[in-house]
Amino acid sequence: MRRRSSKSDTTLDHSKQELARRESELREKVEKLEQMIADAPRVAEEINRQQREELFTRASEGRSRLDVAIALQDKRYGDDTGSSRRRPALRKQRREGRIIFVVLLITLLAAILWLIIHFQKF
Repeated sequence: MRRRSSKSDTTLDHSKQELARRESELREKVEKLEQMIADAPRVAEEINRQQREELFTRASEGRSRLDVAIALQDKRYGDDTGSSRRRPALRKQRREGRIIFVVLLITLLAAILWLIIHFQKF
C-alpha cells in the first residue's frame, strides 16, 4: 500500500505557520519590553544627571536675575513685538466680563431664593 503524500499547503499548516510567526513576534516584543524595563532606572538616572548638570551650568554662568536677554517672552502677543498689530480691546472684554458676572450672580441669587422658599415648606 502506498501512502498518500501529505500536502504541505493545507489550512492547518498555514495556521500553524501564522501562529509560529505571531509567537516569534510576540517574543521579540516581550524581550524588547523587558530590556526597556531593565534599562529604565539607568535612563532615568541619566536624565536626572543631565538636568542637574544643565541647572548647574546655568546657575554658574553668573548672570543677574534681572538680565533682560534671558527673560521669557510673553507668548500671548506673539514673537513680533515690534509689529503694527493692534492690541485687543481690553475695555470691551472687561465690560463683557462684568455683564457675565452680574448675570451669573443674579442667577445664583435666584437659585438660592428658590431653594430657601422650597425647603421652608418642609
